This record gives sequence, C-alpha cells and structure tokens, in this order.
Amino acid sequence: MTTPDTRHDNPQFDSLLPAARLDRRGFVTTLAAAGFALAVQPVHASTLITTDDSKLTTGDETIDVNGDRLPIYFARPAEATGRLPIVLVVQEIFGVHEHIRDVCRRLAHQDYLAIAPELFFRQGDPSKLESVAEILQEIVAKVPDAQVMADLDACADWAVAAQGGDPEKLAITGFCWGGRITWLYAAHTARVRAGIAWYGRLVGTPSSNTPLQPIDVADRLNAPVLGLYGGQDQGIPLEGVQMMQEALRKAGSPSTIHIYPDAPHAFHADYRPSYRREEAEDGWKRLLEWLSSHLG
Repeated sequence: MTTPDTRHDNPQFDSLLPAARLDRRGFVTTLAAAGFALAVQPVHASTLITTDDSKLTTGDETIDVNGDRLPIYFARPAEATGRLPIVLVVQEIFGVHEHIRDVCRRLAHQDYLAIAPELFFRQGDPSKLESVAEILQEIVAKVPDAQVMADLDACADWAVAAQGGDPEKLAITGFCWGGRITWLYAAHTARVRAGIAWYGRLVGTPSSNTPLQPIDVADRLNAPVLGLYGGQDQGIPLEGVQMMQEALRKAGSPSTIHIYPDAPHAFHADYRPSYRREEAEDGWKRLLEWLSSHLG
C-alpha cells in the first residue's frame, strides 16, 4: 500500500476559523439531543491536510435509488488490478465537503475504493444554511434512518457493478452523525465486514425517523465495529460511551471502543479548531489496521 501526500500547512489554523452563529436553543438542541460539535461551519476550500489525487481515479457520480439520483464522490487507485475492497464514508452533518472527500482520497491511496454519498440530498444542502441549529432542525431531523440504509446499500451495489468492488469486502466509516450511522449500518446488513465509528452518538431518545440508537443494536451487529471517542466530548458524555461498552461486553461482541482521554468531539476534523493531530493520526492508524485485519 502507498502513502498519501499530506501536509500540515497552517500552524495557526485554529485561530483562523470563523465561529458558527449558534443561538441558545441551538446550543441546547445540539448538546442534549444530537451530540454534535459546536465549533465551526465547514471550510470547503481549505483543510489542514490535503491529499492529492495523483495515481487515483476520482470523481462525482449519481446513483439511481428508487428513481432518485443520489450524488456521490468516489476515489480509487487508478491502476488497481482485481476487485477492490470497498469503504463507505459517511459524512458529518455538514455534508460531503472537502474534508470528507480528502478522507476518500486517503483511503484510495491505501488501495481501497472509497465512496461518500450525499445522504441529505433529498432534504437540503447544509452548505446553504448558516448555523448548526438550522442544519439540525431543517435537514438532519428530517432524514429517516431507513432512507440512509437504503442509500448505503445502493452505494455498495454500485461499487460492485460499476467500479469492480469486491462484494465480500465491504466496510464503513463515519464521522459524528456518520459515526452513529456506522453502528446502525453494521446491524442493518450482513454484507458489511467492518466498521469504524468516529465519535458518533450512541444513546438517545427514539423518534419516527430514528427509531433505534447504536446501544439498541449492540447485540445484533453483523461485523466488528471500532469506536473512536474523545474523553472530553461535551456532546457525547463518557457515561454513554461506557454504557455502550457494557452492552457490547454483554453481547460478547468483538467490537471495541477506544477513548482518547484528552480529546474533544471531532478531533479528526482537520478543518476545525477541535482537531487534535496526535489523536487523529493514531485513530487513522487504528482505522487502517482494523480494515486490514477484517478485509484482508
């Protein structure tokens, strides 16, 4: 496997990012109900780490899902031979912005076919809204888990049919909102072989669109999931993480959760002040080891 060309090119990055406009109601909604980081809106044009697309095939496509056209971004090694292991990359609440695309390119440099679908495309475009509270209320709350599962299934099918993906080597990773989806998808389909969930919500109140939380499916995961969580995450308290750890233990699950004691929420998001280089790099190393171990 090859190593991507990355750079840490802005040592003053934390001080340059604009704060999101977030009212008190949005603050409470975010912490109590969703567990999302509050720091900033996504920066589309400038991420701290930039992975080039040399020796890769990358692009934007659309996939038919029951008559809808699901937009996706994909990246794969350009000269790969044979079927490629597939990794579905699930967005944060901010959509498939440059950071998520960069994650796909990093995976492609490691000989994976990475696909990031725009899972909110029916409900709206997060980049058009001005605050986390608006995104949560106007878009995220309206996205049914069942719709997301169907879209991810369609991506897995497309990967095999259109890009030569290996149907026996399917994995998923997701960040924040996508971390929660990672746990749920591992329980949704027997096709998935591995999951890596970055600081996704684990417990919560059910709703019509989100009837189950990860803790509810801890005993029915079809594949081992590696959870990566921050000990200083104000939106996902350690108590909830420990409850999930206990649920996994009782289920006899091979899944595991690693906690970084000093890390906040979104410690892997290199376009936000929450980014912690040491923890992010260690988490990425663990991700690659988890994929290699379970996909071969």
